[in-house]
Amino acid sequence: MVLNRRKNSGVEVEEDGHGGGRGYTEDGTVDLRGNPILRSKRGGWRACSFVVVYEVFERMAYYGISSNLVIYLTKKLRQGTVTSSNNVTNWVGTIWMTPILGAYFADAVLGRYWTFIICAAIYLSGMCLLTLSVSLPGLKPPSCDSGTDCKKVSTLQLAVFFGALYTLAIGTGGTKPNISTIGADQFDDFDPKEKAQKLSFFNWWMFSIFFGTLFANTVLVYIQDNVGWSLGHKVPTGSPFTKMARVILVAVKKWKVPLPTDPKQLYELDPTEYSKKGKYRIDSTPTLRFLNKACVRTEDITIPWMLCPVTEVEETKQILRMIPILIATIVPSTMIAQISTLFVKQGTTLERKIGSFEIPPASLAGFVTLSMLICVVLYDRFFVKIMAKWTKNPRGITLLQRMGTGMVIHIIIMVVASLTDRYRLSVAKDHGVVESGNQVPLSIFVLLPQFVLMGMADSFLEVAKIEFFYDQAPESMKSLGTSYSMTSLGVGSFFSSFLLSTVSHLTMRNGHKGDQVLCIQG
Repeated sequence: MVLNRRKNSGVEVEEDGHGGGRGYTEDGTVDLRGNPILRSKRGGWRACSFVVVYEVFERMAYYGISSNLVIYLTKKLRQGTVTSSNNVTNWVGTIWMTPILGAYFADAVLGRYWTFIICAAIYLSGMCLLTLSVSLPGLKPPSCDSGTDCKKVSTLQLAVFFGALYTLAIGTGGTKPNISTIGADQFDDFDPKEKAQKLSFFNWWMFSIFFGTLFANTVLVYIQDNVGWSLGHKVPTGSPFTKMARVILVAVKKWKVPLPTDPKQLYELDPTEYSKKGKYRIDSTPTLRFLNKACVRTEDITIPWMLCPVTEVEETKQILRMIPILIATIVPSTMIAQISTLFVKQGTTLERKIGSFEIPPASLAGFVTLSMLICVVLYDRFFVKIMAKWTKNPRGITLLQRMGTGMVIHIIIMVVASLTDRYRLSVAKDHGVVESGNQVPLSIFVLLPQFVLMGMADSFLEVAKIEFFYDQAPESMKSLGTSYSMTSLGVGSFFSSFLLSTVSHLTMRNGHKGDQVLCIQG
C-alpha cells in the first residue's frame, strides 16, 4: 500500500494510494460503502440541485406555518397577544435548538445521510398531522364569529395541534444541520474550481431558502387568510460531545502536569489510523494551551481513556473557539423572532386595504425575503468581485466582517422599529383607538422599512453565520458546527419570549394592558 502525504494550512493528511491518485477527490470523501470517489462522479452542482429544491419546499412549509401562526393562535385558538407570541417563539426556539440533537445523531450514531432521511420522514408526518388538525371537524377549533360566548377549544384539539408543531420541530432537528453540510460536501476543497464553487454554494443555498420563504409569506399567507388554513398548510465518526467532555476532563485532571516545550512530544495517533477513517491529522496549536495537557504522557497513567490524541484536542478547540461567535449572534436572533410575532401584530392594527384588496399582515414578511433575494444576488455577483480586487480575499470580505455588518444593520432596524411603533401609538392615542381596539388610521406600509432592512441584515449575517460555523468546524464535527447557526436562532427565540413576558409584566404594574412592548424593546 502506497501512502501519499500532503499538508494544507497546518493540517497533515495521509491517504491510501488508491484514493489519493489522479482522478480521485483529495479531501478524503467516500461514498456510502466507504470507497474513494472519482472527481468526475462527485456530486457537484448536479447533486446540490436536489438540496436546493428540497430547501425551497421545506422553507415554504415552515414559513407558511410560522409567518401566520400568531394570527391563527389569536383568531382561531383565541389566545392573548403575549400568550400567542410566547407560544410562537417557544416553538421557533425549539425548532432551532433541536438541530443540536440532530447533529449528535449525525456525527455519532446514524451518519448525516440516514439522519436526514429519517428526520425528513418525521417532518412530513408532522405536516400531515398539522393539516388534519386544521381540517377535520373533530380536530379543528370551533368557529366563533361574534367574539363572545365562544366554545372553548378542547384539550384534544390543542394537544393534536401543538403535537404536530413539535413533531415538525423534531424533524427539523435532523434535517437542518445536515442539509447544508451534505450540499457543501459535494465540492472538493483541494480542487481550486470546486473550492470557488463551494464559496458560491452557501449564497445560492440561502437564495433557495429566501425564495421558498417569499412564496410562503405571500401566496400561502394570502390563502390562509382568505381561503382557509387547511389548504395553506454517512459515516458516523463518534460522539462529538463525548470527545469534548473527555478532552476537558482529562486536561482538568492533569492541571498540575507541565507541558513539554516541543509539541512533538504530545501524544498522537499514527497517520495510518486517520487515513483508514478518511480523516485529517491536525497539528498542535498554542491557543487554549491548557487543553494540551490532555495529550501529555505521564508514567502513572494506566487507563488509555486518560490520554487524548492531539487531533482530538484540536477538534475540541475548534468547537470551543466558535462559542463566543455563537453568543454574539443571539441578540440579532432575538430581533429576527419579532418578524413572525410583534411585527405581524403591529400590522393587524393598521389600515391594510388597497382598494378592495386587504393585505394579510404576515405577508409583509415577504419584503424581508424579497430584500434578501436581491441582496444575496447583488452580493454574490457584484460585491464579492469588487471587494476581492481591493482586499485580495476570494470572499470579498471575511466572514466575521460580513457578520459584523449584519449586526450593525440589526441595530438600525430596532431603532427604526422603535420610532415607528412610537409614532403608531401616538396616532392611535390621538384618534382614541387604543382602548377600543379599532384600526389605527395609518397605512401598514409604514412598517415597510424595518422589514426591508431585516432582509438586508440577514443577507449579511445569516449567510455568513452558516458558512462560518461550517468552515470552522472540524471534519468529524461538521453537523455539530452547522447546528450552531440554528442554536443561536433557538436561544434568541427563547430570549424573545423571556423579554416579552418581562416587559409585559412590568408595564402591567403601571395600569397598562401589558401588550405595548415593541417601543420598549427598541
